[in-house]
Amino acid sequence: MQTKAICPINNKKVDENVARSNAALTVLLLVVFQLSINPLIALFLLADFLLRGFDLAAYSPLAFVSKKVVSVLSLKPKVINAGPKFFAAKIGAAFSLSILVSALLGFNQLAFVFSAVFGVCAFLEAAIGFCLACKIYPYTYKLTHFNISKAIQ
Repeated sequence: MQTKAICPINNKKVDENVARSNAALTVLLLVVFQLSINPLIALFLLADFLLRGFDLAAYSPLAFVSKKVVSVLSLKPKVINAGPKFFAAKIGAAFSLSILVSALLGFNQLAFVFSAVFGVCAFLEAAIGFCLACKIYPYTYKLTHFNISKAIQ
């Protein structure tokens, strides 16, 4: 059976419970942002997502808190491949940057929209383990790995 699925697989593993806890904390922070339009929240999220997106989760405050939450709840680890989560964190960093820039430029409605879309995506991950970034990865892969020789043929 041949498949055309493309997934950002790597040799690292993460606990899905921690990833989902990260998403839940992100939702909470985005709600606080929407109530306050405080750019420091977006800056914090940007820094945290950059750390997690570039395999520096050991320095991520949200990952630290999420590991404690998972430990307190005595959840058994559910080990999954980290590649999709690294990609999703980079998308989260892009959303966080968009929110931050919008808020700093005074485009509060745009910042609100970005944070709402980001919040829905994070909620889906936290509540049911659905990663929208993982679903769009094949399309971004095709855009970034476009083979010009195939286009000429």
